[in-house]
Amino acid sequence: MTRKDSGRRSQTRTERKRGRYIQARPAGDRRDDIAFDATFRAAAPFQRRREHKGVAYAIENQDLQRKIRVKRAANLILFVVDASWSMAVAERMNATKGAIMSLLTDAYQRRDRVGLIVFQKDRAILVLPPTNSVVLAKKALAEIPVGGKTPLSAGLMLAFEVFAQEKRLHPDVMPLMILLTDGAGNVSMTDLPPQEEAHRIAEQFEEEGIRNITINMEHAAFDQGLARQLAERLGGPCYTLNDLRAETLYQTVKQQLD
Repeated sequence: MTRKDSGRRSQTRTERKRGRYIQARPAGDRRDDIAFDATFRAAAPFQRRREHKGVAYAIENQDLQRKIRVKRAANLILFVVDASWSMAVAERMNATKGAIMSLLTDAYQRRDRVGLIVFQKDRAILVLPPTNSVVLAKKALAEIPVGGKTPLSAGLMLAFEVFAQEKRLHPDVMPLMILLTDGAGNVSMTDLPPQEEAHRIAEQFEEEGIRNITINMEHAAFDQGLARQLAERLGGPCYTLNDLRAETLYQTVKQQLD
């Protein structure tokens, strides 16, 4: 089954026989979607040597070229936000809500979707399942729980599970996690220390090639580099936004998408 709607923002390579043909590569054992023009060009230098075969134009297995295609793919932008008391919660939430609403307005036209996970106390909650509905977003963002400890591992694990489920439903989706945290988890799901557990989960994002941005929300005077260490395990960039506003967060996300 193929999705009826294709995204308009980002391009991704696709293994399906859809999308724009941009170049060719040696086919190897793959004999579907052959690029005939590239195959003829690959065989051309050897035609004088192959005259004895008695055909007008001799093509051999090593000449076969396969099409490389790209298609527009929708982005899934998942905000994962620390809602504990460890940082300036009200400021962070207002910026996040504003950025989500701006992205949703953009997503409605580009067929991207946006979701929100918050983690606090001893759990992570999918406050806004992936959507491009502005109406649903406003309802979900009206009241977000805040306070308590920092279950960083739970937030990362829930995000990973949401992306895995979306990949099964929409194989061409391009996931992007926006993680707002100071990197200091203090609640574990297992017997591992909180930081070690969070780092192990983070490494799975890099292994799966899930794009991510970490936004370090720790004050510069108290920053121990924990957010940057986490970003290294995630395999994505880490930004520090001293003046966090909805517009700056929105522009940071858009730059990553572009």
